[in-house]
Amino acid sequence: MEQQIKSEFNNNGFLLQDEQQILNKCLTMCVQYKLSPTDLVSSWDAFSLNRGLESTVHSGYIDAFLQQLQNEQKDVLEKKEPGLHLYSHDVSMILNDDYEDSKEGILTTPTSKIEKASHEQSDSGLKSNGSIFASAKPLDSVTPFGVRKNRFAVQFTLNKTATSEPMNVESRTQTSEDDIIKRPQPTSRCSLEINKSHLEPGCRFMYDRVEDKFNFLENRIMKHAKALAASGLNEEPMDPTVASQKTVFAVGMICCEEEGRLKEKPIMLQSSVEHSGGQRVRLDLQKVEQFSLFPGQVVGIEGHNPSGHCLIASKIIDHIPLTVSTDGNTRPTKKQATQELQSADLPPATPEISLIVAAGPYTTIDNLFFEPLTELLAYAKRKEPQMLILSGPFIDSEHPEIKKGSINLTYDEMFQREIIGRLQDYVECMGSTVLVILVPSVRDAHHDFVFPQPPFEVYPSEIRHQIHSITNPGTFSANQVNVACCTVDILKQLSAEEISRNATGESKHRLTTIANHLWNQRSFYPLYPPAEAVPVDFSLAAEVLEISSIPDILIIPSDLANFVRVLSVGKINDEEEIKCICVNPGRLARGEGGGFFVELNFKGHADSTTASVIRI
Repeated sequence: MEQQIKSEFNNNGFLLQDEQQILNKCLTMCVQYKLSPTDLVSSWDAFSLNRGLESTVHSGYIDAFLQQLQNEQKDVLEKKEPGLHLYSHDVSMILNDDYEDSKEGILTTPTSKIEKASHEQSDSGLKSNGSIFASAKPLDSVTPFGVRKNRFAVQFTLNKTATSEPMNVESRTQTSEDDIIKRPQPTSRCSLEINKSHLEPGCRFMYDRVEDKFNFLENRIMKHAKALAASGLNEEPMDPTVASQKTVFAVGMICCEEEGRLKEKPIMLQSSVEHSGGQRVRLDLQKVEQFSLFPGQVVGIEGHNPSGHCLIASKIIDHIPLTVSTDGNTRPTKKQATQELQSADLPPATPEISLIVAAGPYTTIDNLFFEPLTELLAYAKRKEPQMLILSGPFIDSEHPEIKKGSINLTYDEMFQREIIGRLQDYVECMGSTVLVILVPSVRDAHHDFVFPQPPFEVYPSEIRHQIHSITNPGTFSANQVNVACCTVDILKQLSAEEISRNATGESKHRLTTIANHLWNQRSFYPLYPPAEAVPVDFSLAAEVLEISSIPDILIIPSDLANFVRVLSVGKINDEEEIKCICVNPGRLARGEGGGFFVELNFKGHADSTTASVIRI
């Protein structure tokens, strides 16, 4: 029959692009819908004429053609039994002879919608063509994401020995028999320790008071002042608002005189209550050769204030030496409360781990089919990383269909079905050694709108040992590799507020400078006042936003240009330089097309780590 189908296509002037794949699908259609090759090709001829397609038959249009055949069969059934109303799910069961078998399952014990959604199997073909989350776009049309070119193209590599190569997932067919016999297995099982915090699912938030905000800002200034004094490189901080001809050292927070940006208003320095009663003084930066400042930044200033109204700065200290903690201890100890969620065999002597890192949205703006997520998981099945790190938004509140409210499930049910359901299939396919880390976002429609954020609740108990959720921001350790994640777009927000000046003849990479502000301020979110779209709860921020130790990998998704960079954090006692890998994976979905993700292999040190930014 395949030869007959091919002959019919050729006789009607059609060329088959992926011949074997198309013939396999067409053969299935003929058997399933009891069509002859002639009838099938005639239906395709009408389908292509109505849509103005070329004479070449692409495999991407076959699924849309299948949807049209289902609609035609539905019309036939309705004519046979007038008054019968059929849903798309019913048509699929009837055409596949599953309708009678399904009747036995109707009178069963009721279950919750969430539990039911979490157990539904994810079918990529149904999701991309017959999904209940259909947009206003006709279902028989092919999405721009589905017909894109240059799939899985490597855009950038860190170190030339990176193993990532362009790969077309669809070029390799896979059957259910392959899933059983050739199931991929990650190289080894990795350990996992997630840092605990007081943020738990269902915790109280947005009860912060003005007192909480005041204490948060005051504590930040005082911690920096004590740390700079404990370093021995500076004098004790003094009141910068007092008139004096002598050079003084002051510590305070950069702020604007009024609402607005630093570029438009005079720059002010607000000192602590202890040193100046919380008063502000204007800063004169004409004598400073280089600086990078933003609202909320805590800095040390050397200068003099001859009139009492303006502090003329001669030097700006925007970082704390690594040998000093913000508590003022000269040799800080890393006391972090951790909860060992998964114990492995003995961890490797050298910290090593393979990761795939991606950030939402996970579906394009023209539909809710979650095609980018499906293809990312297909790529991960072939590359076999030890860990998959996915950061939100998962159910994007900015998606046009979410804004219109055109879906018929709750956001939580949608998350369990579209995200957790696919991830459950992934971990079952990969085996018990693979791990998935989920990081929430303030744009997640199904989660708490607060920053910092508690972790997600993963409902299916059988996958909780493989699929974990952390706070936003959050830190964890896998195979002795420390990883920190924050999904708030702090890079973009700091870029909009920062003002800088470079020394004559010097040029610095702006994104690197902005990322270094996080280390220098020992904070995941040093900006104040926060951006309008970020609902900061200052009663929760004190503990969670502080960076107590430098991680090996920092993941900060942003709308800005994606990158993977090795950042030099500093030296401890003139010894080996401390470095960190900073990763901005970009967005997995961009508009109606695919975006980017990062594949990373950490091998003991930042300089020996390989990574690739891959366009999906």
